[in-house]
Amino acid sequence: MPQDPTKQYPAPPFPRQPQEAPGDTHTMIPVPDHGEQTYRGHDRLGGRKALITGGDSGIGRAVAIAFAREGADVAINYLPSEENDAREVIALIEAAGRKAVALPGDLTDEAFCERLVADTVQALGGLDILVNNAGKQQAVEAIADLTTAQFDATFRTNVYATFWVTKAAMPHLPAGATIINTASIQASQPSPMLLDYASTKAAIVAFTQALAQQVAEQGIRVNAVAPGPYWTPLQPTGGQPQDKIEKFGSGTPMGRPGQPAEIAPLYVFLASSESSYSTGGVFGSTGGLLLS
Repeated sequence: MPQDPTKQYPAPPFPRQPQEAPGDTHTMIPVPDHGEQTYRGHDRLGGRKALITGGDSGIGRAVAIAFAREGADVAINYLPSEENDAREVIALIEAAGRKAVALPGDLTDEAFCERLVADTVQALGGLDILVNNAGKQQAVEAIADLTTAQFDATFRTNVYATFWVTKAAMPHLPAGATIINTASIQASQPSPMLLDYASTKAAIVAFTQALAQQVAEQGIRVNAVAPGPYWTPLQPTGGQPQDKIEKFGSGTPMGRPGQPAEIAPLYVFLASSESSYSTGGVFGSTGGLLLS
C-alpha cells in the first residue's frame, strides 16, 4: 500500500541532544532507522564485493545492511571508537548470509587508506563496489572561529580520503565496477555555518564528474548521492547547533528529516547493473529541496 512520505517518519520538534563525536545512534531521539527491520533484498547485488567507509552508523550503516541483503559481501571502515556500532553492522551482514569484514582505522592517514583497500581485496577476494561515505561535519558560525586544524581535518576526511581510497582501489576494480561518493545538498546550497564542510562536498561533486569521464572507457561507473537533511549522529555531535536540532528537517517540503533507510535503495540502484547507463551523475535525496 502507498505510504504518505510526509508522515512515514518522525517530524520535528525534537529535543536538544548534544553528544560527543563520533556519537551514539542508540541515544538519539528518535533513534534513526537504518532498515534493520524493514529492508528486504531482491538479490540485485548477488556475488558483489563492497567496501563502505563510515559503515558503522548513519547512511553508511543503512547501505551496508541493504548491500548485504541484496547479496553482496561487505567490508566496512570506521573509527576504532565506533567499534560497538560496527559490531552490530557486522552481525547484521552475517545474519543476511554474507561475508562481513571489519576494518577500523583513520582515513586521514594516506598509508591506512592504502592498507584498507589491500585488506578489503584480500578478505573479500576482490572489490567491485566502493562507497566513499565517511564524513566530518562541525558547524562554526564565523570564519574567524574556523580553525586551520578543523579546516584541514574536514578536507582530509571528506576529500583526501576519497582520493586516497579511490586511487588505491582503481587497480583492483574490474569492468562493471562502480564507485559511489556521498556528496550533499551543501555542495549547491551551502549553509553559512558549514563553510568547510560545504566546500568539501562541492569538491566531491567535481571529483565524481571528472573521474567518471576518466574511467568510463574502462567500464567503471562513478556517481554521487547528495543527501539533504538526514537524521544521523553527524548532526547532534556538532554538525548542527542544538537550536537547529530541535527543528531539523522542518525546512524541507516534506517537513521532516530523512532516515538512513530511505536513501540506501539509491545506493543499491547505483551499485547495480540497473543503472548501467548512469555515470558522472549527482542523485539527490533531499525531501524536496532542489539541487541547483
